[in-house]
Amino acid sequence: MGKISAYARLLRLPGLGGLAIPPVIGAVTVGVFDLQILSLLFLIGAFCVIYGFVLNDYVDIDLDKLVKELHGKPLVSGEISRKSALTISFFCVVLVFLSVFLLWKGEIIDDRKIEAILSLVLAGIFGTIYNIYGKMFVCSDVLVSLSVAFLFLFGALSVGEPNPITWIVFVLTFNNLMHMNMIEGGIKDADHDYLMNVKNVALALGVKVQGKNVTIPTSFKSISLGIRTFSSALLLSPFVVLGYSYYPWQIGLLLILILLIFYLTIKLLSIKVFDRNKIRKYIAAMSFLRYSLVPIMLIPFIGFEYSLMLIVFPFAWYVVFAPLIGEKLFRPRM
Repeated sequence: MGKISAYARLLRLPGLGGLAIPPVIGAVTVGVFDLQILSLLFLIGAFCVIYGFVLNDYVDIDLDKLVKELHGKPLVSGEISRKSALTISFFCVVLVFLSVFLLWKGEIIDDRKIEAILSLVLAGIFGTIYNIYGKMFVCSDVLVSLSVAFLFLFGALSVGEPNPITWIVFVLTFNNLMHMNMIEGGIKDADHDYLMNVKNVALALGVKVQGKNVTIPTSFKSISLGIRTFSSALLLSPFVVLGYSYYPWQIGLLLILILLIFYLTIKLLSIKVFDRNKIRKYIAAMSFLRYSLVPIMLIPFIGFEYSLMLIVFPFAWYVVFAPLIGEKLFRPRM
């Protein structure tokens, strides 16, 4: 059972319900709801995510050994060998393209599908560069953000023609990953990133931990709130700018969730004492709120039922799989 738990932790099993869903949402934005197609797109997303996380853990083994809190990671502890990690990453790439073959079996490969493959390849290239070299230069967060955004775009291009809503969600996906990696990750890891000579925006702008005291400069806070403000504007733009129809209660709900995310963001940016558990709680809460925003925005375009499924699925997946690896609910290991 210990070995199974180790592999589940390496694969980030509890988080896959949300992490692997971008290509599914991409397909939904172009009006595709076929369960078989969406299932294959979810598998493609899952294999891509697993590839990225396992490769990242493999590359970071020696660095992670410098941080006591990371000694429990399966590759660092030796529960899983380096060779096994590389094997998993290799087979994930194979399974991605096998799944693409099954997705398009019997169909003509037109220009749009070629664009979809190009998006998938770009997602892989950006993600791989980030995992191998991401700690060596500032603003590498752009690469992982582009990687996930192009994975989303693959889902749309593989089954339909992107529309204005697709492109809005594309930019939202990029924004969310930028904030999650650059801001939230930068604060969470500020106590040990400098030990590993990491180059990132947080350290470059002066985020630092001295003893238990945290310093977060105004410039860093401004970037965070700027990203949040831009994302909020994008969420409302289909209705305010493009003139699509909406439900008044839907806009009200979006505004409430946006305010909650701003509240949690400000709480995170205002911490004075470094408390990793509290930081993790803030990050987890913001992540689960974010999972709800795009489906709620999409209600007029895909219907309430499908939006509800997109909201519930990541939560249900997490609640089912988190206890299997001994993880406390809503306190993920990061």
